[in-house]
Amino acid sequence: MLQKGEAMQKETKTEVYQAADDFLMSPKVDFCFKELFQSPKVRQGFLAAILGKNPKEIVETQLMQTILSKESADSKYGILDVRVLMTNGSQVDLEMQVAPLEYWDKRMIFYLSKMYTEQIQEGDDYDKIKKCVHVSILDFNHFKDDNKCYREIAFCDLTTKQKYTDLLEIYVLELKKLPPEQKEEPLIIKWMRFLAAESREDFEKMAGEDNYINEAYEVLQKLSADERKKLEYEARQKAIRDYNSQMSSSREEGIRIGEKRG
Repeated sequence: MLQKGEAMQKETKTEVYQAADDFLMSPKVDFCFKELFQSPKVRQGFLAAILGKNPKEIVETQLMQTILSKESADSKYGILDVRVLMTNGSQVDLEMQVAPLEYWDKRMIFYLSKMYTEQIQEGDDYDKIKKCVHVSILDFNHFKDDNKCYREIAFCDLTTKQKYTDLLEIYVLELKKLPPEQKEEPLIIKWMRFLAAESREDFEKMAGEDNYINEAYEVLQKLSADERKKLEYEARQKAIRDYNSQMSSSREEGIRIGEKRG
């Protein structure tokens, strides 16, 4: 039987793919995820897949400030993983989340609402407001009642099912629900397989499926070969492991106290 420390180490093994000096970062670690999307071509390919467009339609993208503004001293900050500005003024927030969060639905709506409302200031006309999109890439099952790994969520009329507006949209990608690989898969599923890959062979296979995914793989290899980036990545991994260990210990302590009182 695995001891507690060994079990935790096994759970986090997929965060690093390393055999001797054959090291590759995992896109599921937020440090690596953010670095990947520093590449304009990676952003272009992924956003095209998400939005159902030809990559050539994504003419240009810009990275934006990821700290959302506070309306008052008592307001809560919002800190995004990757925030992208499109040429038409619309914004896309990309969030990678590995550990389950009980209130993830509230959190993503908070992020989306902050992005939407901070576009206008006092005296501005409402026609200044542009489309805002939130993309959740989750390494856990958020919607537990089905096996659908990819979904689009928007405001709609509950009776007619007609979309009310396209100004606010949410996309949820659940990596744990990826089905067995099939022929002629949608491009977004191929991107999900790349982000969820657990070996160099898996990365290389998906890189061969699409030119833009191949660019992401090349960026990933360069990141993994950069000693300074590797140190930053490992420091982030350690912080995540320490946090998860602390949370696990707190839960276990809470259970013990509850059992004692019971």
